[in-house]
Amino acid sequence: MGKDVAQAVFTHEDRVRYREKVHRCLEVFGWMLTEFGFDANRPTTGFEVELNLVDADAQPVMRNAEVLADLADARFQTELGRFNLELNARPRLIAGTGFRDYEEDLRTSLAHAEERSLGTGASIVLIGILPTLTAHHLVAENLSNIGRYQVLNDEIVRVRGENLDLDISGVERLHTHADSIAPEAACTSLQIHLQVSPEQFATYWNAAQAIAAAQVAVGANSPFLYGKRLWAETRIALFQQATDTRSGELKAQGVRPRVWFGERWINSIFELFEENLRYFPPLLPICDDEDPVEVFRAGGIPSLAELRLHNSTVYRWNRPVYDVMAGRPHLRVENRVLPAGPTVVDMLANAAFYLGLVRELSESDTPVWTEMTFRAAEDNFHAAARHGMAATVYWPRLGQVRVTDLVREVLLPMAHRGLDRFGVVPAERDRLLGIIEERCRTGRNGAVWQTEAVQAVQHRRGLSRPAALRDMLLRYCALQRTNTPVHTWPVLDT
Repeated sequence: MGKDVAQAVFTHEDRVRYREKVHRCLEVFGWMLTEFGFDANRPTTGFEVELNLVDADAQPVMRNAEVLADLADARFQTELGRFNLELNARPRLIAGTGFRDYEEDLRTSLAHAEERSLGTGASIVLIGILPTLTAHHLVAENLSNIGRYQVLNDEIVRVRGENLDLDISGVERLHTHADSIAPEAACTSLQIHLQVSPEQFATYWNAAQAIAAAQVAVGANSPFLYGKRLWAETRIALFQQATDTRSGELKAQGVRPRVWFGERWINSIFELFEENLRYFPPLLPICDDEDPVEVFRAGGIPSLAELRLHNSTVYRWNRPVYDVMAGRPHLRVENRVLPAGPTVVDMLANAAFYLGLVRELSESDTPVWTEMTFRAAEDNFHAAARHGMAATVYWPRLGQVRVTDLVREVLLPMAHRGLDRFGVVPAERDRLLGIIEERCRTGRNGAVWQTEAVQAVQHRRGLSRPAALRDMLLRYCALQRTNTPVHTWPVLDT
């Protein structure tokens, strides 16, 4: 969805032409997987961080256009809501001091953005869901004034044919409706990209699916929405419901949601793109002029624009990516399960845990996905999103186990070995994985801290829920700037 979209009305002919073109792209992609040399010599990584803008009273401010104009920095882009931005870190290897380089890059970029944002009356927050958001903020008028977002909203609303139903039951229950996809803008995430070869893709994607629950459990940072305490990582449920094109009848018939965990382990990346076409009708039937067959037969690198555009409107938690950089095609696994925040170092600890673990599991002699069902991985994922660090999950040879015990006793040693395979220096490996270890030991991640901080000021100072959320977010913002791990944050000011 990085390319802007100007066309607002699609004809029957547009849809027919697009469907034919995207199937031709898929056919060419299959040829490329067997005949092309993909760029996969080095396991390059990349991070995208979605951000929120708030004012001095911790309320969302709709000024991303003004902030971006003042920043004039191509690393920062618009996101769905006018209170959102996205920061794209420069891709790099994590070997050696790669994580430290990422940390310096992200902190410098965020500090610069914060400085420029203050001139517009805004401040930047890294968090999974901004807890001071209300239904009055998440309306169509507050979508970014960019063509692709407006057209995507119109198409999702058109296909669904009725208001979006938001019904999330957690510690408390939220049940409301929306007439646009604006609630999706509440979901701000950390997206981790890892470049892999065609031969490796399936094992890396399967591994990423198997560990998604552990990632969400230790990284949860989205416990509140519209003033309600819901799931530890409410973003997971909200994202699915806010982009759901299915009516109630289609849900009952088993039609798949566009925000999708998947339904089976795979043997090739081709299967995922094929599923996209089989299960999901196009939302943005826009064709470019390239004939991928002609380009392929002439020895060129097809952009496969239609295949990529369609893929961008199927929101897998681990998304397959085909891209072309510097004239060479490559493949990536885009890991999308994590929220933004609480701090840069917390996000890098989450990334180190994921990258180390996925590397070790993908190269295991006995792949974990051969010992557990896909349904078990999906059930684990939703249990972790609901309960966070208190979740119980299934793991082969252990059965049902507390996720914190699984992480400390089984997964962290694997992540250590995986980071060694990447060539990460031991000091960085131990520093970042040590943060995950301490979260599990203390039982405190971003979601737990937010919940405890709100409860503390409600009970000890008698604040209402909205006032407590505001108080908590102001303290969260101040602590975020220290870049100290969230498990060390005090619940109350001393």
